[in-house]
Amino acid sequence: MELSQRIASRSPALLRRVGVAVLVVAGILGARMWMRWPDVRGVARARPARVAVIDRAEIATSQRVDWRWADMRDISPQLALAVLVSEDIEFYQHRGFSWAEIRRALADARAGKRMRGASTITQQLAKNLWLSGERSAGRKVAEAVLTTDLERFAGKRRILELYLNVVPFGPGAFGAESAAQRYFAKPALFLTEDESAMLAAGLTQPSRWNPASTLPDYRARVELIRRRMNNAEFLWRHLLQL
Repeated sequence: MELSQRIASRSPALLRRVGVAVLVVAGILGARMWMRWPDVRGVARARPARVAVIDRAEIATSQRVDWRWADMRDISPQLALAVLVSEDIEFYQHRGFSWAEIRRALADARAGKRMRGASTITQQLAKNLWLSGERSAGRKVAEAVLTTDLERFAGKRRILELYLNVVPFGPGAFGAESAAQRYFAKPALFLTEDESAMLAAGLTQPSRWNPASTLPDYRARVELIRRRMNNAEFLWRHLLQL
């Protein structure tokens, strides 16, 4: 009885100590995260010095990848259109998250179907620029915050420009300029509709699908993107302003 009373009398003090310790640890972790938090405003104005997805590729292969920057005015509007209809046709209607795609993905999961990707171009850009390839709740939270920041500070034109410059279009070929030179021996500005569809189709599986591939599934994807491009005239009013 005396022991239980002694423990009970110490409980408030013990809880206070535990609470203080938790707050201290949370403060330290928060400060570390703040110090390492990406400079979203910086990439809204200037070319990023480091890109997480490129760093991972170089570490995995122990080789430098082919990455050449191109301003938006030096990238074919046909490629921009092909990428939009392939990856995020609602790009100009949402603020970083496609709730319609998320609902469809959840419905597929409940029905036991293969879960479709619900990430927008902005979400993919946040992951490619700054985040690791791990699947965790913490990474998804960081992706959501960075997606919101990109939409707020960068804007649609800059987001699309960044995306077209850092996304992998094939093994070791990052960005529109590198892909155009590798597969078609021409600048990204002069990519045709067919060439753009071939590059955009590879975004689904960049390690296997690219314009050099003859896989039937890849060729079917190219044809699908071509059809979508022909039915997406509504996007041109946005692209002509780039």
